Amino acid sequence: MSKHTESGAVPGNIFLIGLMGAGKTSVGRFIAKRLNKAFYDCDQEIERRTGVKIPVIFEIEGEPGFRAREMAILRELVELHDIVLATGGGAVLTENSRRLLKQNGTVVYLHATIDELWRRTRHDRNRPLLQTTDSRTTLRQLLEQRDPLYRETAHIIIETGDQNLAALGRALEQRLQNHFHNIPPAAHGKNAAGQR
Repeated sequence: MSKHTESGAVPGNIFLIGLMGAGKTSVGRFIAKRLNKAFYDCDQEIERRTGVKIPVIFEIEGEPGFRAREMAILRELVELHDIVLATGGGAVLTENSRRLLKQNGTVVYLHATIDELWRRTRHDRNRPLLQTTDSRTTLRQLLEQRDPLYRETAHIIIETGDQNLAALGRALEQRLQNHFHNIPPAAHGKNAAGQR
């Protein structure tokens, strides 16, 4: 296999899901470069369009207001072609958003342990849901709630472990290639989304 994947070797859109701190943005940027795809981050798109940070949106509009904005952005982004999208941690909370992701691309769940998630997010003040007295417990509760939804939505599940970014990105690239080489082209769907 060549050092870099040929453009088109992994067709269609790739959507990364998982809890905050799972590495969706970092891995997304890495894999987009490897696969010659455009990269988008749902949270960053919301901030760019509103002109304010996500904690401000939470403060003014609450979580329901933020989720409405997130859904509107998600609906636009999944219609693009040949992109890698890092979704927000709560992007799988509605049946409609899960269906949008599954129907418009290949969904990858980046699964990390509570310890890993806490280590990566404990000093981050830009995550409103973690501004609690016990962020580790909050993360555990969020993962218990969302893990089944992530697994229901994903075509591919990657255990992040303690791999560095390059190793994790290459592992994902290999899984994506295997995924598309092991399913018939007719099953790729609208944007080449295969089933597990």
